[in-house]
Amino acid sequence: MPQVVNSAPVGVENLVYAVLTDETAVTYGIPDLISPAINVKISPKSNSDTLYADDRAVETVSSMGEVEVEIETQDLPLEVQAVLLGHSLDETTKVMSYSADDTAPYAAIGFKIKKANGRYRYVWLLKGKFSEPEEEHSTQEDKTNFQTPKLKGIFLTRADGRWKYTADEDSGFTGGDNWFTNVYKPSA
Repeated sequence: MPQVVNSAPVGVENLVYAVLTDETAVTYGIPDLISPAINVKISPKSNSDTLYADDRAVETVSSMGEVEVEIETQDLPLEVQAVLLGHSLDETTKVMSYSADDTAPYAAIGFKIKKANGRYRYVWLLKGKFSEPEEEHSTQEDKTNFQTPKLKGIFLTRADGRWKYTADEDSGFTGGDNWFTNVYKPSA
């Protein structure tokens, strides 16, 4: 068996989203770019319980919980906020309307991670909702201080039990040219 030479991640790019349109049929809208990516943080939560008997631990079980996701981008265009947060953007005036009744849809996000060897790892997170981002703005000073938006979301396991797909060119994956055409779905 040939030895796989792995390489450390050095970047993240091509951050896209696709709205989950039917969870039962596992269908999504067409992926669209969010904005150039700066950082993607994925924090899965798991719950573990241990059974004790005869004064000792005899069994343990872990279960998947929610997955906290935070993305930091160059910008967060109003068109993207309208879709991911459930707001209304007037197509004529380009003014966004925020309502207390706005509901964010479930969406998938995809991106690729560049490695030091020039190859990529590809990722799709399959079902999550984003919440309203915090805003902080500062005056411009003599040294530029970029103020980049961060969007936080909670991702869950889809009805079919899946929550993430990952593929790695270091392991022989060759489908990178089509990874962002649709949300990944196994052929069988």
